[in-house]
Amino acid sequence: MPGVRLLLLSDIHANHTALQAVLKDADSRRYDQVIHLGDALGYGPHPREVLDTLRELDAVCIMGNHDKMLLEYADGTREPKDSVVSLALKYQLERLSERDIAWVRLWRDGVDDPDIGARYRHGTPTSLDDYTDSVTAAREAFAQWHGRLAFVGHTHIPAVYATLNAPVGEWIKTQTFHDGGSYMLPPSTRVILNPGSVGQPRDGNPRASYAVFDSTRMYYEVFRVDYDIERAQEAALEAGLPQVLAARLAVGK
Repeated sequence: MPGVRLLLLSDIHANHTALQAVLKDADSRRYDQVIHLGDALGYGPHPREVLDTLRELDAVCIMGNHDKMLLEYADGTREPKDSVVSLALKYQLERLSERDIAWVRLWRDGVDDPDIGARYRHGTPTSLDDYTDSVTAAREAFAQWHGRLAFVGHTHIPAVYATLNAPVGEWIKTQTFHDGGSYMLPPSTRVILNPGSVGQPRDGNPRASYAVFDSTRMYYEVFRVDYDIERAQEAALEAGLPQVLAARLAVGK
């Protein structure tokens, strides 16, 4: 099969302003398929617009923990709390149509892509909720999962974790992409790749983060994109969302 270029998005968190800037930047890079690694919803003011855009892109959408929580609120199986997370999800639920919610229900908790030889999941290759956020966490993930290539989100920090295709624990390396950057997958190395967050970066760099993966060259590139943060903040405050959700966008935390 000819090589594919994947556009990897994650953790948009209903920030359509950031998503638009990312897609404009990605236009010049050519891609064949869009993968969204979870948490399209939660935190932000634009749930409908983000879902409409992902639908238009014909994106493969993976279930994230915030997407799952929104469905639990929709079904009445989760107790409402007076937390930032709950307030944002309840705001979003009021703005989504039955069609939107029905579409989110179709998202799967992890997808294996035989053409690319990759697994797409929100947290780790084996979990929706756990974080691949340290060498220790990566070691556990590599021990539980025996594939070569996984793409995850959830941490809001663009990174790669790599281990040799040898007894687990001997060699694990990590690299983060604070200002973007690239990584060529070495032969006989197993990797977990994270494109960072489109809508709410948390590595101290407020610029939106996304990645492109070229399956022919086994080449991974992370890009950081400026977007109109003030506009996104104004939209969040106008929506009546908690002030902290607007403030954190400017500091990337």
